[in-house]
Amino acid sequence: MSTTIEVGESSSRKISKEKTPLIGAPKRAGGWKKGVAIIDFILRLGAIASAFGAAATMAMADEVLPFFTQFLKFEASYDNFTAFQFFVISMAFVGGYLVLSLPFSIVTIIRPHAVGPRLFLIILDMVFLTVATASAAAGAAVVYLAHNGNQDSNWLAICNQFTDFCQQTSGAVISAFVSVVLLLFMVIMTAVALRSH
Repeated sequence: MSTTIEVGESSSRKISKEKTPLIGAPKRAGGWKKGVAIIDFILRLGAIASAFGAAATMAMADEVLPFFTQFLKFEASYDNFTAFQFFVISMAFVGGYLVLSLPFSIVTIIRPHAVGPRLFLIILDMVFLTVATASAAAGAAVVYLAHNGNQDSNWLAICNQFTDFCQQTSGAVISAFVSVVLLLFMVIMTAVALRSH
């Protein structure tokens, strides 16, 4: 009987010794995941600023060329171009989504090992990355035509006359591409954090 008890105690000691490293393992891995979550939150703030900045700059793009008479005026405004209207609406949606995603980003900071919030964020980040890329590309195409024109289709370059309008629209497109790059980095970082689970 005494030998049986000793064997049982030794086996229970072995089991407890084997389990202790497993309990400590997540604590070691949690440090870098928390750092990734903090960087993700900071990138989201930057993407919010660039997305709303792009939408606001494009929405305020407007220039009127004065002529000798009161009745004859040439105006360039963002709502004259369908691509620019799409740009403003979609970048406003991207900015709105990023604001709504901040609580989920905070959850990943508090709970670095939570898979659900990260999975939710990466799916929606990819959707809105696509929307932001499409709107930035559409805006860039029209800005390119405004600067250079197209002789084959008789598109005239208007930026020689509407300089302020072209500067505003170009700045809005650059700001949109900044938000695209930030969203891309967020998707990559979330994918790396999910892969290590």
